[in-house]
Amino acid sequence: MPIQFQINGKATTVDVPEDTPLLWVIRDDVGLTGTKFGCGIGMCGACTVHINGRATRSCITPVGSIAGTAVTTIEGLTQGGNHPLQQAWVEAQTPQCGYCQPGQIMQAAAMLREFPNPTDDQIDQIMSGNLCRCMAYLRIREAIKIAAGNMQADAAEGAAGGNGHA
Repeated sequence: MPIQFQINGKATTVDVPEDTPLLWVIRDDVGLTGTKFGCGIGMCGACTVHINGRATRSCITPVGSIAGTAVTTIEGLTQGGNHPLQQAWVEAQTPQCGYCQPGQIMQAAAMLREFPNPTDDQIDQIMSGNLCRCMAYLRIREAIKIAAGNMQADAAEGAAGGNGHA
């Protein structure tokens, strides 16, 4: 039975078994490979995507359960890959091997919507489900704080009538 949903703002229909993990639909059927397979049991966070804005582990989410929803992958976080988190990741030289980074960024983006100015404890608690084999946790926290500051500055400039560009 065809399953319809939106992925990165585009209407999508797939004809796969309803119990197929969303991760494999994203990678194999839709062709977006930024979302990574890590553990297959929802414990590492490499496969994190947003479903209706909520960070979700796609490796344990049956595609049948997401019919009618909006899915966002790392490719759809912003047009052109210039989300403040992606920019901060580069500025802080966060990635080492980089494998977990799409999931880390997607989890952080969901967190910053709820906590625009997170404390170290909030970052550590919310990001604790996203594992990094390279142990880049301090750089991940630094990048999140850089992005949060930049997002707040952009919002303040926008509220003051600026155009968001220096």
